[in-house]
Parts: sequence; C-alpha cells; structure tokens
Amino acid sequence: MTAGGRQPVLVMLRALGLGDLLTGVPALRALADAYPHHHRVLAAPSVLEPLALLTGAVDEVLHTEPLTPLPPELHGADVAVNLHGRGPQSHRVLLAAAPGRLVGFRHPSIPPTAHLPAWRPHEHEVARWCRLLDEQGIPADPSRLDVTVDADAAPGAAHGATLVHPGAASAARRWPSERWAEVVCAELGAGRRVAITGGHDEVGLARHVAEEAGLAEEAVLAGRTDLVGLAAAVAAADRVVCGDTGVAHVATAVGTPSVVLFGPVPPAEWGPPADRRQHRALWAGRRGDPHADTPDPGLLAITVPQVLAALRNLPAGQVSTAAVSSRPPSTTNDDPVT
Repeated sequence: MTAGGRQPVLVMLRALGLGDLLTGVPALRALADAYPHHHRVLAAPSVLEPLALLTGAVDEVLHTEPLTPLPPELHGADVAVNLHGRGPQSHRVLLAAAPGRLVGFRHPSIPPTAHLPAWRPHEHEVARWCRLLDEQGIPADPSRLDVTVDADAAPGAAHGATLVHPGAASAARRWPSERWAEVVCAELGAGRRVAITGGHDEVGLARHVAEEAGLAEEAVLAGRTDLVGLAAAVAAADRVVCGDTGVAHVATAVGTPSVVLFGPVPPAEWGPPADRRQHRALWAGRRGDPHADTPDPGLLAITVPQVLAALRNLPAGQVSTAAVSSRPPSTTNDDPVT
C-alpha cells in the first residue's frame, strides 16, 4: 500500500495483437514478480483480456487502442512500462498520464528517456522486452512463455486434428488459399483429421479453403470460437500449420507442434524459440514489407512440398504442461504491429 493506503498501480502498455501479447508474456510475468503488491493493469484491446488473465501476470485489462490516450483511471500510476514500442508516440501516451516512473527504451526525441536502454533492431521479440527489464534491474526469463488452457473446451473437430490457419493480419503474410487447400488435401489423403481456424473476418477464407479441399463444413472452426476457445483448439490439435500470425504464438504457448511459414519477417525475430524443437519455421531467407497489400515474394517461395515435408518431420502430438485436459496443470520508428 502507498502511504495513503491506496494500492499502488502498475500500467503495462501493449495495445497490439494476439502474437504481441503472447511474445510479451515473459516480460509481463517478470513485472508481476517485481511488483507483487501492485495492481497490475494491461493497457490493451479488451478482446485479449481472457487470455491475458490466464497468464497469471495481469490483474485487469483496460481497453486501449494503439497510440491513443490511456483511460483516465490509469493516470497517475506509480509505474508505467512501455512494452508497445520504442517511441516516441507510445512514450508520449504514457508520459501524458503522468506516471511516477517510466520503464521503456531510450528515444532521442523524448528527454526523460535519455538514461533508458537502447533499442536494438532485429532483436527477437521475446528477448527484446526481457532485456528491457533486465537492464533496469528487473530479472526476466524469456523461457516463461507457457499458458495453461483447457483442451477439453475445444470444439470436437479440433481434437487430434491437423489445425490449419490460413489467415494473417496483412496480405504480405498470407500464403495463397489454393496452396492451403493442397495441404489440407494431402493431410486428408494421409488419413489425418483436419480443422480450419480463423477469426470472424476470416470465415470466407476458411470456407473457401475447405471447399477447395473437399473438407466438411463442420471442420471449419473459423468464427466459431473466442480467443480462449481458439487457444483450446490449438491445445487439442495434434499439430498446427499456419503463417506468421498469432496462432503460431498460441502453438508455442500451449506446446502443440507446429509448422510456421515466414515471409517478410524472419523467424529469428518472431519465430518459435530455437530450443522448442517441436516447431518448424520455414523461411526463404529474404526480408520484405510486412504490411504490403500483396503476398511477400519470400513467402511465395515456400512450396507446398516443403510444407508437407515439414509436417511429416514434426514429432507426434503431445500433451503439454500448458494444455490440460480434465486435470490440474503439472507441478520501428514506433511501435511495430504484427
């Protein structure tokens, strides 16, 4: 408690997407350990709240859009942590709310950050935020990525299936639908069950892939799950194949083997950790614009046979300590958006 009896407040700004939340989990947990008596508030889109609460690092999520003013109730927080970007815009959002302390990266146009750690281009997203905290006296372990979800909550079609997720936030990271259909056909031909996931805005894409592959309508889960339901589907699946998008990070978080297709951004920056050997990252070796409105040439260089070969080389589906089933768990100038 503060001198006046008020519980101190820690604000963590990461008003981005699903993959951003999950790559930030080790940093969130480090902050929870460092500030155990603070009320820990994540400033992020409210759609992320159910999954954020499952991390155990967050007490509350207050809806915040990218680079918009913080909600009034977060003004005057004791500590504000910029996990959103290097600034300057995100720094200004936090400083406008007059926190007692700002934790973030140094930016030359924001004098109060002159003593803070330097931003390193091309650093892995998980390591970046852990280093930010380490260099300011807050120990952070980048391996703390696991999130526990209940696989029993998944739709029946997901259990034991190859889960195919053809969508991505930008066209640059969307592999062509006809190639996804070929992958689905090959998996069905090998005697595997297949389910297709996607958000509410990806239902048309998912149904198109299913129709092209002759997959039954009940195997299309796109638009039928909330975020926790999607995580449960990933946990219940035998394996996942997807592009560089949030579902890839869900697979890492719940331990389901995965094949992830990278295009404009290399897996060294956003891919599954190298020590988690149940995942395969495919990349043609060249960078591009992750926000382009056409598929990245490097992504297009990845072929269907390469994806099928990677799927064949995945380990068999396994129960992760992060994915429980009917039992308790075992003892950027500014602000990159993906």
